Amino acid sequence: MIKTFSIRSICFLAITLVCIACTEKKKARIPMPTTDLSVNSLIPKPLKTIPTNSAFALDQFTAIYTSTNAAGFEEVGKFLSQKLNDHTKLTIPVNTKGNNTVERIIYINQSDSLELAAPEAYQLYINQDSIIINANNSEGAFRGIQTLRQLIPIQSNDTLAPQQVWPVPSGKIYDNPNFAYRGSMLDVARHFFSVEDVKKYIDLLAYYKINVLHLHLSDDQGWRIEIKSWPKLTEIGGQTEVGGESGGFYTQEEYKEIVAYAAERYMTIVPEIDMPGHTNAASVAYPFLNGNGKTPKPYEGTRVGFSTFDTRKDTVYAFIDDVVREIAAITPGPYFHVGGDESHVTKKNDYIYFINKVEKIVQKHGKRMIGWDEVAIANVDETSISQWWASEENAKKAVEKGMKVIVSPAKKAYLDMQYDTLSKFGLHWAAYIPVDTAYTWSPEEYGIPRENILGVEAPLWSETISTIDELEYLAFPRIIGYSELSWSIPDNRNWEDYKVRLAEQAPFLDRMDVKYYRSPLIDWKKSDYTYETIIKD
Repeated sequence: MIKTFSIRSICFLAITLVCIACTEKKKARIPMPTTDLSVNSLIPKPLKTIPTNSAFALDQFTAIYTSTNAAGFEEVGKFLSQKLNDHTKLTIPVNTKGNNTVERIIYINQSDSLELAAPEAYQLYINQDSIIINANNSEGAFRGIQTLRQLIPIQSNDTLAPQQVWPVPSGKIYDNPNFAYRGSMLDVARHFFSVEDVKKYIDLLAYYKINVLHLHLSDDQGWRIEIKSWPKLTEIGGQTEVGGESGGFYTQEEYKEIVAYAAERYMTIVPEIDMPGHTNAASVAYPFLNGNGKTPKPYEGTRVGFSTFDTRKDTVYAFIDDVVREIAAITPGPYFHVGGDESHVTKKNDYIYFINKVEKIVQKHGKRMIGWDEVAIANVDETSISQWWASEENAKKAVEKGMKVIVSPAKKAYLDMQYDTLSKFGLHWAAYIPVDTAYTWSPEEYGIPRENILGVEAPLWSETISTIDELEYLAFPRIIGYSELSWSIPDNRNWEDYKVRLAEQAPFLDRMDVKYYRSPLIDWKKSDYTYETIIKD
């Protein structure tokens, strides 16, 4: 049988042959170290890794090329080029023609291979003269470049070459995620976090292939997003937070900025407006919403369960319709989270009535409803999603209804739980969660059928934290483990192996100025520099 080749394949082959020819002329002056791909500390661990024991020399003679007329691929190439510049200070051109100085290429290729049919799947082929990333779509290509970024040494290698060289270990990686939904939640309601803080968190999450950021935008202590049809929500409800500090909120333009920033990193923003409980801040702004008929006072404590909307008032649902409509219009992702937890003063029948009504409002505005596990007691349909945090019984009810479940058990996955009794920040009402406990469990072990698990999310509530440094202390390194629990298959998850790979993340975290908790369970790799010295360089 005669195999045919596309014009694109022929062009790529020609580019590769030219690069190989150029390399042969100069190979003598760039000694290539032998590097074992299988011992590199990738997190999350790929599906399959095959080392070939040589290396690709990343240097000033490297260029990036991408498939043409493939949506998003050139943007992925430019993103990689920028991150390589941040890391190495190299300026790597993208899709430039007639560059006679190119010796090696990184090619980001759109492939129609059936082996890449799984969403976010990619293949990474690293040779001495080329790196090829194959993916069916730009999202898979983006996940692939995160793996490549982790393979690049922190510092250049000493060689006989006159220029700096970063040797990338050669081999093949075949990879795709175990779960489609891999998330973290950030509570910006108890304490407000700025747009820049959220962007930094998004960057760190994306590096570890997390693809969802759930923003808890309202609670008793504050309302954090502008609703133009109800301006007092932020004028009044947005001005408080835990501890009596000044609070804050996102304008719709700032929220769209966060959404766009996340989208560039193939991350979905899930907005949450918590109701019918956790609603004091909304009722302070508009007292008619309150379920007890009284005008509430602003709340700056941490108690839960005392507030509720009036679930039998039509004007409450008109308000909710406006809120969902405005937020849905500026949120391109498929989900809208309605909270639904800890509504202790809402009568059960009123709660069920409320969730049934709100589900229809969310669907009316083109979104799929997510709620904390309590929503499964209502008459919700199988398109809605239950986020299991407390009640295994509620999780089982969700499965019986045919719903998907997001696995977030507080005893294992809550990032705001203290590491131990000496932790500076966090709570321990659910458990103490040291780094090993955060990792040594499986989303598949709780009796929820595999087909009903949408994915894993690690929530970070903010009662005890108010700065990005404090956020990072609680989130890192545990969120790195949750990324592996949601991406890697069970056979590739092992604590003894993982803790070695986690130790190797220290230089990256230091370079990114992450104030992570240096758990004594981990033999952290020492960094030869600080973030400040890299910026000066």
